[in-house]
Amino acid sequence: MPSVSQIGGPDVMRLFYRARPLSPRPLLEPAVLCWLCKGVVKRGVLIQTLLPHRGVKTDGPVTGPRAAATVEVMGHPYPRDDYTNVTTKILSKVGRNLHNQAHHPLWLIKERVKAHFYRAYTGRRGNPIFSVFDNLSPVVTVEQNFDSLLIPTDHPSRAKGDNYYLNRGHMLRAHTSAHQRELVSSGLDAFLVAGDVYRRDEIDASHYPVFHQMEGVRLFSSHQMFGDAERDEALSLFERGGQRTPQKQETHSLEAVRRVESDLKMTLTRLVRHLFGEDLEIRWVDCYFPFTHPSFEMEVRFQGDWLEVLGCGVMEQQLLSSAGAEHKMGWAFGLGLERLAMVLYGIPDIRLFWSEDERFLKQFHLPCIDEAVTFQPLSKYPPLLNDISFWLPEGGYSENDFYDLVRSIGGDLVEKVSLVDKFTHPKTKKASHCYRITYRHMERTLMQEEVKVIHQAIERAAEQELGVQGRY
Repeated sequence: MPSVSQIGGPDVMRLFYRARPLSPRPLLEPAVLCWLCKGVVKRGVLIQTLLPHRGVKTDGPVTGPRAAATVEVMGHPYPRDDYTNVTTKILSKVGRNLHNQAHHPLWLIKERVKAHFYRAYTGRRGNPIFSVFDNLSPVVTVEQNFDSLLIPTDHPSRAKGDNYYLNRGHMLRAHTSAHQRELVSSGLDAFLVAGDVYRRDEIDASHYPVFHQMEGVRLFSSHQMFGDAERDEALSLFERGGQRTPQKQETHSLEAVRRVESDLKMTLTRLVRHLFGEDLEIRWVDCYFPFTHPSFEMEVRFQGDWLEVLGCGVMEQQLLSSAGAEHKMGWAFGLGLERLAMVLYGIPDIRLFWSEDERFLKQFHLPCIDEAVTFQPLSKYPPLLNDISFWLPEGGYSENDFYDLVRSIGGDLVEKVSLVDKFTHPKTKKASHCYRITYRHMERTLMQEEVKVIHQAIERAAEQELGVQGRY
């Protein structure tokens, strides 16, 4: 299920795809390519070659002689159209599958969750009842990502400014829930899905345009829910002529909802106590998702703060009916793997998950996946701060377009982008933004000379691709 975070935000059941920073409460979820930056390091100096490359915007079709007619992902071409906004930088992450790399911290979290469900939930013969899918393609149809989850066509979560579209019909999934209906349609009653998801978002230490989610779904028949007591006419999954209330859907009986909700909360309580410890304090917060009702977020008391770790709820019956499971009820939950790993292992920067530095990776080569790990920070190299200020175009401006442009050129050298000033000219009424870009290399000290080359490329690209007017 989508989390509203991101981690990369964090977060996995959240619908609005706005990841939230690592702060006491919320734990928990490159659209313009105009310059390809290639370089090599010699004696600590980056020799930078800037190659002009016409890119794609979120507000129009690709043009120009260098624009390819298709976008190729995992060997399959997809025709470009006016919705195409995925960048080369993002496409380079597809197929990395960090959650499947042995001894990677995201793999550890995934394996711990999987092992817990395998041990705790078995059938009569001792076999695990939950199936696990962790290698499904991240390319999905727009129908899978939104319509199958009952997300309205005019919902803001569909915006090009928040998602990576290959074209009007296909996209990089924004949540693992995009596979939910097809798995239920295949006849599965209990499954876990893990995978990489993609969302356009701000730039800081807890947000990244690619992150990883894990979700679970479990369905119940009337006999599974009530057993022999189902013969009692008062005990039924469904009722006719019911009313939708904050506590239940119109088709569900109140007793069935209570039992499904109780099973869901008990299941998730066991999971997070397995991860965080048996003495963990937990609280539940009511919330809203289009694909569950009632819906909840779980918060845990960790190191003195309340942290949101997942979203969950009773699945919308319309969703189950569309998947051929109209005679069953179910629950679903979703969590962000980066978020859990950052908290459990003390990893301070989400960019580290993409590092190939052995000083980082070797810390997670554990003899047992349940062994405790406290991340030992790598050397903290000094940041370099550079500001960029420009007048906004009259035809509209999206901050996520600017963030993607910065990512495409600066890559993982960019630690954070902050909007530090807004100004509206009193006479012309033109608006101006000033951003502060923090550059920091994870493995060495950056020099202003090499950062200046990158920063100037961002300035030129912003003018050419976003239509802004520089004030530098």
